[in-house]
Amino acid sequence: MIHMSHHENMVAFGPVPSRRLGRSLGINNIPAKTCSYSCVYCQLGITTRLTVERSLFYEPRNIFTDIEERVSRSRMNNESIDYLAFVPDGEPTLDLNLGKEIEILKSLGLKVAVLTNGSIIDRCDVRDELSRADLVSLKVDAVSEDIWRKVNRPHKSLNLHNILKGMCDFTRIFDGQIISETMLLEGLNDNEREIRNIAKFLEELNPRKVYVAIPTRPPAERWVRAADERKINLMHQILAASMGEDRVECLIGYEGDYFTSTCCFEDDLLRITSVHPMRREAVEHMLRETGGDWSIVEGLVERGMLIKIRYGEHEFYMRKIPSRYLER
Repeated sequence: MIHMSHHENMVAFGPVPSRRLGRSLGINNIPAKTCSYSCVYCQLGITTRLTVERSLFYEPRNIFTDIEERVSRSRMNNESIDYLAFVPDGEPTLDLNLGKEIEILKSLGLKVAVLTNGSIIDRCDVRDELSRADLVSLKVDAVSEDIWRKVNRPHKSLNLHNILKGMCDFTRIFDGQIISETMLLEGLNDNEREIRNIAKFLEELNPRKVYVAIPTRPPAERWVRAADERKINLMHQILAASMGEDRVECLIGYEGDYFTSTCCFEDDLLRITSVHPMRREAVEHMLRETGGDWSIVEGLVERGMLIKIRYGEHEFYMRKIPSRYLER
């Protein structure tokens, strides 16, 4: 049965700027909080309909019409769109029409992305439908059963082993780009053993890009806290060593404009170190290029905007995470 409601007119949102997808026009193809997970960090709150049952939600033609209208409006305003992205208020693969929707949307001549938690990717039909997209983002928050249950709070019928195997099977049939996202949470999945295990799995999965994220908006559970900078740096360095620095990025929520910059060096340094922790030598090199002084870096550390971390033989500088230091 197809759910028909006034929400059908609210399927498209954006275009919005996204670190992962450039400018994307969002597609909300799932009614709010219909999901196979109830992640503790979800910014949409607790899952109200926990299910693994694929259903028909909206009429594909109606989704197409809504998106087509937004696309032509954007084109008239000379706004670029890099992706049409399925980022709904729930799990996009629960939509039985997903494959059909991807097909008809591609006729607009734009790339299609799907951001999925991967929970039912062990199903052939789901892999087949996802393979029609140009980019698929997979969520990998844990590779140990107990940690996965605590962080993602999956539907009781799900099996982590099957999910991870399904992700690897998908990479073999998919021609497009795969990216992954791992949300690191204090005291849940940020112990060194789990970080190394996740990294090992990601090396096998071999996505085009790996994102290490923290919650930057209020989470479903108030007690959830972002992992600290040292843990994020640890995961970044382990992955960068095996996959290459350019394939690993942090998503820790620095968008600039938090303060009036005395010079562009400060802003540039904070932008870069919120994506890639920088070795001291790289920071020194950047300073020399701009004719700046090391006291600028010390000032940012003192003002609590930058943090200094030792890892192995090197000293790294990383953007301090504002969300970790808010009063709970």
